[in-house]
Amino acid sequence: MAEHLPLNALRAFEAAARHLSISKAAEELFVTPAAVSQQIKLLEDYIGKPVFHRLTRALALTEAGEAGLAHIQEGLSNLSEAMRLMRQDSDRNALTVWTAPTFASKWLMPRLPDFLEKHPRIDMRVSADANLIDQASLKGTISADDLRLNNVDIAIRFGRGSYPGCRVDKLFKEQERAVPLCSPKLLEGEHPLKTPEDLKHHVLLHDDTRYEGRPSWSDWLSEFKIEGIDPKRGLHFSQATLALDAAAEGQGVLLTMEPLAAADLQSGKLIIPFNLSTLMSRAYYVISLESRARQKNVVAFRKWILEKANQQ
Repeated sequence: MAEHLPLNALRAFEAAARHLSISKAAEELFVTPAAVSQQIKLLEDYIGKPVFHRLTRALALTEAGEAGLAHIQEGLSNLSEAMRLMRQDSDRNALTVWTAPTFASKWLMPRLPDFLEKHPRIDMRVSADANLIDQASLKGTISADDLRLNNVDIAIRFGRGSYPGCRVDKLFKEQERAVPLCSPKLLEGEHPLKTPEDLKHHVLLHDDTRYEGRPSWSDWLSEFKIEGIDPKRGLHFSQATLALDAAAEGQGVLLTMEPLAAADLQSGKLIIPFNLSTLMSRAYYVISLESRARQKNVVAFRKWILEKANQQ
């Protein structure tokens, strides 16, 4: 006969272990602290030993708690994925893509009508939540749990390329470059922008979006041994989209990754004033859970975006 596992107790233990707090676990689970404590006591009775040391104002995992936590977290995550798969018949034509706002607006959205024309039965859901991306970026990676918990089919991310539990494809075959960009207006006037040294007469625009491997004027000026320019001066923006718009309006010179400016370069709103690019240590990757990598919609989108990214 199958063993009856105390699932509510396991959920309570996992939340309390993650927060190391009964009260915070109760807030997350929308129950009272007393209910969480009761469930943890049931779990301890079930396994015959304590899972927490009860300190004055905090919790600490016992050896038994430490031994079981990772497996319990994996098991609960697998149960959530199983429920999603069992419900997917009613949602089989949906595809959720998760990416940074600037990449979504500047690179993905101009190309997306082509995908929708080729796959009209797929309902696209583009999630461009900067807070989610920033949170993953600050951790240095996206985990399979990040995708699973947010019900993401595909993530497009600029990073290291190491994402355990996921299928990973490099988006662009060529290595990403950071290039200086400006409006054609800056090639004229009292101080025309002709050489890197002319930057001292122009405003430097900075994209301060928080993500790993972000290009910086300091690194660029140092790499090309350009002196006499303060790399920190100028206008600072919290999003790359704002910085790109400011550059297109002629407010200054921006250093950013070339794919983000592809549409503005093609339209002539932006130009590369001098071809001094720096190679990036990170790259864009297309990421999907291994468990979803062979799903029809995921395969269709992955094939399409890789072809788009590498068209000559």
